[in-house]
Amino acid sequence: MPSFRSSALVAGLLCVAAMTCPATARELAITNARIVAAPDAEPIASGTVLLRDGRITAVGDSTEVAVPEGVERLDAGGGTVVAGFWNSHVHLIAPPLDRSATQPGDVLSEALLTQYLRWGFTTIFDIASPPGSAFVLRMRIEDGDVTGPAILTTGTPFFPVDGVPAYLPTDLGGWSLKQAEVATPEEAAGRARRQLAAGADGLKIFAGAMVGGELGVLPMDDAIGKAVGDIAREAGKPLFAHPGNQAGVDAAIAAGTSVFAHTAPLMGPWDDALVQRLLAEDIALIPTLKLIEIEVRKEGGTPEVVERVMAVSRQQLEAFSRAGGTVLFGTDSGYIDWYDTRDELRQMHASGLDWRQVLASLTTAPAQRFGQAGRKGRLAPGMDADLVVLGGDPAEDVAVLADVRYTLRAGKVVYAAGP
Repeated sequence: MPSFRSSALVAGLLCVAAMTCPATARELAITNARIVAAPDAEPIASGTVLLRDGRITAVGDSTEVAVPEGVERLDAGGGTVVAGFWNSHVHLIAPPLDRSATQPGDVLSEALLTQYLRWGFTTIFDIASPPGSAFVLRMRIEDGDVTGPAILTTGTPFFPVDGVPAYLPTDLGGWSLKQAEVATPEEAAGRARRQLAAGADGLKIFAGAMVGGELGVLPMDDAIGKAVGDIAREAGKPLFAHPGNQAGVDAAIAAGTSVFAHTAPLMGPWDDALVQRLLAEDIALIPTLKLIEIEVRKEGGTPEVVERVMAVSRQQLEAFSRAGGTVLFGTDSGYIDWYDTRDELRQMHASGLDWRQVLASLTTAPAQRFGQAGRKGRLAPGMDADLVVLGGDPAEDVAVLADVRYTLRAGKVVYAAGP
């Protein structure tokens, strides 16, 4: 078990639980650690990581990295240290996070702790939420009023006319989802510009909106999707798309999508031609396998139906990954009330991804895709001090990536597991 070598650090961890933390030490040494600096790096069996002022200053074997006198130490207890995780598909639409302007800071901090920091997420990408909510939450985190991960957001999504998905409520916290529908390319482009000007980090279209009934999936008009995609591309921002089925996949590609928010089991297995088409368009994939399982069960699917759908989703992920496609980890949390990452990790592993590929989906792949590879995603001097201390070795069991002992953001312990 990990132990602490200073009363000051113990006090710091206690304040995390109480959400009343004073300023913490500017320097910290993580010792007695197995270090995996990047998914393709050779593990360091017994190493040390030095942090100062929110940055990493040294990473290496404990015999080579000296801990300066008086620096606080966090004993990793032989656990594995990796870069902080990204969740590239969340929604800040569930209470209390959907009321970020009115909720007390400690309430918001507790929600972010249990939903994201506890699972090692130091960066999350909200890919559809009511207007302004994610911006306010991000501001409160940056101001220190709330403890939480770094937040990126697409803001309000873009639906086709009459394309609000059947599984969504008619309103979120008093905001009507009908307001997110766009009827013309001009309307779509205008809103896209406004959202990016307001601080959005990307845009999200429902290229294939699951409206139910006889129609099933409503594809977005190509001209409207392209209008949103063009604005995103001009700004150097990612365009996320919900594909749905084959028509939705075609609409997403026509729009210039850079990230699929889900696999698309309704369209059946992906053949090599489609996979190569996705790779040629440089589209990344967020599998959200647990989400798909939950949704099929919710619709009354028998175990046999659930397994058939999941087999198609796993095949799509396996074919895409095997061909060299970029895979990003995401859970759709906030839409689903499920935050434990173990099932998603195991499903990805069952789809043919080894532990290094899964780790990449949590670290280097999103950092690269979203333009932050110079700061996040790996452990090296000068990088952000966003780290996770795991309780074991993910090479032995990929689910160890959910066995989080400590999460550190900007060099501060923001989550500590109990004894």
